Amino acid sequence: MLDRLLGRESLKERVAELEEAKRHLERQLDAEEERRAEATTARQRAEERENRLEDRVAELEDRVERLQSADAGAADRDAERLHGHRVGEILDRLAAFETAREGVFTAYVAGEHDVPDAVRAAFGDRSEAVAGAAPCLAVTDDAGLLSACLSVPVPPEPFAGWDDSVQFDRSWFEPTGEHTVALVRSDLFALGEYDGRERTAFHGFDSELKSQHSKGGFSQSRFERLRDQQIANHVERCRAAIEEVDPERLYVLGEGSVIHEFDERAAVTKAVDATGEPEDALADAVRSLWTVRLVVP
Repeated sequence: MLDRLLGRESLKERVAELEEAKRHLERQLDAEEERRAEATTARQRAEERENRLEDRVAELEDRVERLQSADAGAADRDAERLHGHRVGEILDRLAAFETAREGVFTAYVAGEHDVPDAVRAAFGDRSEAVAGAAPCLAVTDDAGLLSACLSVPVPPEPFAGWDDSVQFDRSWFEPTGEHTVALVRSDLFALGEYDGRERTAFHGFDSELKSQHSKGGFSQSRFERLRDQQIANHVERCRAAIEEVDPERLYVLGEGSVIHEFDERAAVTKAVDATGEPEDALADAVRSLWTVRLVVP
C-alpha cells in the first residue's frame, strides 16, 4: 500500500523491466561474441588451408620447373649444331662405321610427312623422332649401336636402304670444290666465289629501298607499288650480277620473299637471317648454310 502511495511500485516494475532487458542484451552480447569467435576460428582455418594450398602450388611449380629443365637438358644432350671441322669429325665417324652385309641403314627423309615405311621399320619406336628431325639423313644399324639424324645443307633425292656402310656424300654437308654463294635481300646483294671453304672472290652492293610511307604526297597503294618496283629492279640487278659470274654450282640464301626468284638457277635456296654490311652478312649466311644439326633419336 505504502509503495503504491509513494509510487515506488511502478519504479520497482521499471527496474525489473530494465534488468530483464539488460539480461537480454547480455545474452545477445554473449551470442555475438560466440559468433565472432566462431568466425575468427573459421577465418583462421581458411587462412591455414589457403597457406597449405599456396605451399602445394609452389611445390608443384618447382617440380614442373625441374622437370622442364631436365627435359631441356636431355634435348640439349641429344641435339647439337655442328660447324666447320666438327662436321668433318662426325662425317669421319660415320664413314668409318662398317658392318656385315646389310647391317647399317641409311635414308634421306625429305619431310615430316614423308617418312617411308622402310624408315619406320628400321627405327621402330624412334621413327617419330626421325620425322621430327626431317628433312634429314637418318642412320641406324641392326644392333642398335648407331642412331643419328643429320640435317643436310645440300640435300640429295630421297632414298632408303640397308648396306655394309653409311651411304652419304661429303658434298651434301661440307663446301667442296668450286661453288658460288649469293646472299639476296630486298635491299642488299653479296656474292662469294669459293674453292672449298676458301673464298676466292667477292662482289656486293646495297640498294636504296623506301622503308615507310609518309602521310602526304601519294597514297599507300602507290607507295607499295613503288616499293615493289624498287625490289623488282634490285632482284634484276642481283640476277645480272650472278649471270656475269655464271657459276656451275650456285647456292642462293637470304629473304624468303625474294630467293624464290632464283629457284630454277640455284642448286639450293635457303632463307637465312643475315644482317649487316654485304661482306659480313655473306659470312653469316655461309655459316648458316653449312651448319648441320645432329639429333640422336
